[in-house]
Amino acid sequence: MQTLYFTLALFLLLNLGAGMWRVLHGPTAADRMLAAQLFGTTAVAVLLLLAQATDNAALRDVGLLFALLAAVTAVAFVRRAWPNREAKHDPD
Repeated sequence: MQTLYFTLALFLLLNLGAGMWRVLHGPTAADRMLAAQLFGTTAVAVLLLLAQATDNAALRDVGLLFALLAAVTAVAFVRRAWPNREAKHDPD
């Protein structure tokens, strides 16, 4: 079963090549940010697979930290990329 986990982790790491291409050649900032989100979720998946294969609980903790960091990064990007539209509305 460990061989399956390691094979899946390797497959996910190879998929990051497509994400790297999108980061380098993405036409918009949103495309680049989605590729960065792909890195975050793939890192979490790889860490969870390796944690299961090696029976190392610390890798699960690091995976949870990466998931939290990816969510905070997405929120920060959205807040910075799009201006605050609520300030432009007239109060009724």
